[in-house]
This record gives sequence, C-alpha cells and structure tokens, in this order.
Amino acid sequence: MYHPPKTGLSDNTIAAAAYFTPAMAIFFLAIHRYNKRPYVRFHAWQSLLFNVFVIGIGYILTAVLPFFRFLGPGVLMAFMALAILATFLVWLWCVINAANGRRFKFPIIGDWADQQAYR
Repeated sequence: MYHPPKTGLSDNTIAAAAYFTPAMAIFFLAIHRYNKRPYVRFHAWQSLLFNVFVIGIGYILTAVLPFFRFLGPGVLMAFMALAILATFLVWLWCVINAANGRRFKFPIIGDWADQQAYR
C-alpha cells in the first residue's frame, strides 16, 4: 500500500522553533494544527515561562546592580556578561533537546508546562 510522504515540519522542529521568540511559542499554541500536539505544547509553554523568568531576572538585576557600584564597572560588566552567556547556553540546550526529541524540564516551570501539554 502506498503511503504519501508527510509534508511540513516535524514536531521536533516546531518544538525547537518555539524557543526562538515568545511570539513563535504563542503562535504554536494558538494554531489548531500545532496546539493539539503534546510535545509541541510542552516546549511552547516551557519557552514562554522561560522567557518570563529571564525577563523577570533581568529586571531584578537591573534594579539591584546599582547598589553594587562599589565593585566597579568592570566587575559589573563581567557579571552581566556571565549572566547573558549562561542564559544563552540554557536556551541553546533547550533548543537542541527539543530538536532531538527530548523533553528537558526545568525544575518548576517544566512540571507546569508538562501539565499544560496534556490539558
């Protein structure tokens, strides 16, 4: 029996793409074609929550770092560079895992995203 080849993006590709911007994650959660797939839903929700967490930490650091001016601009810039690098590496880890079909779950937000995936 002939089975026509599947067209379109795989769930792994869609899940990885959900991490690129919050808009893409929202898009995949809003479009019926994608929002019925638990794997895609999990990564889209985790991406959104990761973005909220990173933005929140960014605001906190922006508010707190001026109190540490006594350390000097070099130390503060190095700290910010390390925070940005760490965020990038965690984001990259999520993208790679999603593209390879693995569910890397963050400690708190991963459990909530998992619950939303099967809702």
